[in-house]
Amino acid sequence: MLSNGKEEVLKSCVSSYEMKGHVFCHSSSNVSKRECCFTDFCNNVTLHLPRGLPLLVQRTISRTIVLHEIIGKGRFGEVWRGKWQGEDVAVKIFSSRDEMSWFREAEIYQTIMLRHENILGFIAADNKDNGSWTQLWLVSEYHEHGSLFDYLNQYSVSVEAMITLAVSIASGLAHLHMEIIGTQGKPAIAHRDIKSKNILVKKNGTCVIADLGLAVKHDSVGNTIDIPSNQRVGTKRYMAPEILDDSINMNNFESFKRADIYSLGLVYWELAQRCSIRGVHNEYQLPYSDLVPSDPSIEDMRVVVCDQKLRPNISNQWQSCEALRVMGKIMRECWYANAAARLTALRIKKTISQLSVTKDVRLQNGALHV
Repeated sequence: MLSNGKEEVLKSCVSSYEMKGHVFCHSSSNVSKRECCFTDFCNNVTLHLPRGLPLLVQRTISRTIVLHEIIGKGRFGEVWRGKWQGEDVAVKIFSSRDEMSWFREAEIYQTIMLRHENILGFIAADNKDNGSWTQLWLVSEYHEHGSLFDYLNQYSVSVEAMITLAVSIASGLAHLHMEIIGTQGKPAIAHRDIKSKNILVKKNGTCVIADLGLAVKHDSVGNTIDIPSNQRVGTKRYMAPEILDDSINMNNFESFKRADIYSLGLVYWELAQRCSIRGVHNEYQLPYSDLVPSDPSIEDMRVVVCDQKLRPNISNQWQSCEALRVMGKIMRECWYANAAARLTALRIKKTISQLSVTKDVRLQNGALHV
């Protein structure tokens, strides 16, 4: 709790009623337990969440944010640009009927040791009751350039910018996938909905991975996977072949990481398509846009990806540029039908990093795009 600019220590626990599902008991085997276990890791009001703000500040933040404009719509509601303490923030607003999705995403974002420069910065989770209905808020850092999908629709990118964007995406995904051992460790996490609309572009020309509502965590001690209760399984266009034909082994956590890698290969294809070589680049296209309808069904995708074994076209012109040649090779190795043969995020990060001694490529004044 903040008082006169300083943190005030209060030792009592927050009641289940006061919590309203905002946090959970880290020391309980049931992470959604909403009772106090009387340990330092429980719902004490002085608890600092692994990311974001102290609990009492989180529980009141919606009263101090002014919403300015809507910047996006998703499956679970709207995303707004808001002002909080003079700074721009992004506010993802869920309806109360999507409480489990809101709670799940807040829970994942608050995973210990998740903070990383290439994962969207979480600030707070809160709810706001306007008298007739309750809104559930997720507050995060705001990135004015929007999603990678939006950015690539608007701009082409230089080779250097493509490398910077690609390395940062792989870096964020490698951090998600990595397990950190120790008392302040982090479980391995698979995203399950990697696509260009769920990746945001920062001012410095790097990316952050966002939208963790479908993510799954791996408990390596018990070898268990906490599959979220919602039934959404990702975006059909980006689904790996083993998801489309329902052959994925849901009991093996590596399966989810490998499916993320397939999707990453499609994002890289979108990015490489917009790379300008001597002033020449392709128009933006979604993966498989020439093969399936604009809103494809699982069956549409299964026929193309599994039965016909087709993948997005890798242009012969890419062979004339070392960076694009390497990116094309990475894509092929992300798209193998045999999931176990695909590259890891860490290997991808290392391979692309070797392409260039990357400078801090800036978006400002149009330096990132051509």
